[in-house]
Amino acid sequence: MANKVKEIWASGKVVVNAWLAIPSGFSAEVMAQCGFDSVTVDMQHGVQDYMSMIQCFQAMQAHPVTPMVRVPWNEPGIIGKVLDGGAYGVICPMINTKEEAERFVAACKYPPRGTRSNGPIRMAVYGAPSAYQQTANDETLCIPMIETKTAVENLESILDVKGVSGVYIGPSDLGFSYGLHPTLDRTEPQILEIYEKIVKACEARGIYPGIHCSGHAGATLAIQRGFKLVTVFNDSGLLAMSAKSHVGEIRKNSGGKA
Repeated sequence: MANKVKEIWASGKVVVNAWLAIPSGFSAEVMAQCGFDSVTVDMQHGVQDYMSMIQCFQAMQAHPVTPMVRVPWNEPGIIGKVLDGGAYGVICPMINTKEEAERFVAACKYPPRGTRSNGPIRMAVYGAPSAYQQTANDETLCIPMIETKTAVENLESILDVKGVSGVYIGPSDLGFSYGLHPTLDRTEPQILEIYEKIVKACEARGIYPGIHCSGHAGATLAIQRGFKLVTVFNDSGLLAMSAKSHVGEIRKNSGGKA
């Protein structure tokens, strides 16, 4: 099975990505039916573990979305395990140096391109088992997160690591590292200049910048700025926003009866 994210990028279009914080196959199934190109299970800040990740992957498998994971840390054991479980892409937090990026990519790739241990328990999701290792090496996306001042300072060397498919901006932590309040859709000129720098550096290398957004308005702005993958908040946040909106409208229009 081809990686839909790679195909969309190759066509020149932007990937619209969903984010799963809720550890539920049903939530994953619903999100996978909503028109997203990819769906990412968040094992760093979401309420997800390995088994819930597998259940989410199984639930979304009937739909044309690419399964991805944000791992909790740059650690080879969990990176290999999520790939064995069927992830087509790995987003890794807090990559701050070239060396950290090299370790991340190595954990994602089989020898001779990396150090990933062989034991792909769900290899059939990629197609022919006999070709899995080569297919996985070719199709797996390695996406380090750029979310600190140190990472921005080392941006060029991180992007030059062979095997890096793109980068993913964590706006809240990035702002934190510059002494700013955490938020997603940033407007500070200092941060917007960093975004422009990242987009241009990615374009020069033929790789793809992604970013986390609070909703459709922020995602639209990010696309206009040149980002090639936009995430629309997360499932729990979208659920809460919709519920609050409906409850608010009911109370506002009830004439004081609710």
